[in-house]
Amino acid sequence: MSAVDVDESGFLALPIAVLTVSDSRTAADDKSGDLLVERLRQAGHHLTDRAIVPDDIYRIREVVSRWIADEGVKVVISTGGTGITGRDTTPEALVPLMDMRVDGFGELFRQLSFDEIGSSAIQSRAVAGVANATLLFVLPGSSGACRTAWDGILVKQLDLRHKPCNFVSLIPRLREGQASRNQ
Repeated sequence: MSAVDVDESGFLALPIAVLTVSDSRTAADDKSGDLLVERLRQAGHHLTDRAIVPDDIYRIREVVSRWIADEGVKVVISTGGTGITGRDTTPEALVPLMDMRVDGFGELFRQLSFDEIGSSAIQSRAVAGVANATLLFVLPGSSGACRTAWDGILVKQLDLRHKPCNFVSLIPRLREGQASRNQ
């Protein structure tokens, strides 16, 4: 990413990968994944890859590890597996991959969700962080939750033009201090 990647309006299109975690969804009925792909494309970003994997910690980690190792992927958004049942293990799969968490993301997501669904918002374990200089967002599996996260947080935070600050402006700096953390 460099200043030459920024268009005349000041927008920087990001390469984004989308992962759906589900034991039952297929490409034909993945409404949450479809919504995220539609929203990111409408915003002007590029879909670099998309996958659907079952609720299995190691399958989830395998896909996301590949994406965060790829310099061509700057953002990973997962949907599904953030509840509190025995099969909901996406946070357990992905938080260990994070170099640092962005705790405010989950807090803000649950606040926005509370405005929409009331106290049921407490059941979401949405989380975000940085893994190998890649932004990683872990969302619930409902299309409503994905809409809330995208429209209420991500559309602005993944736009370089959003002021006073945004995640995009930080991407070139996400590797700062990485060498000392890896020692």
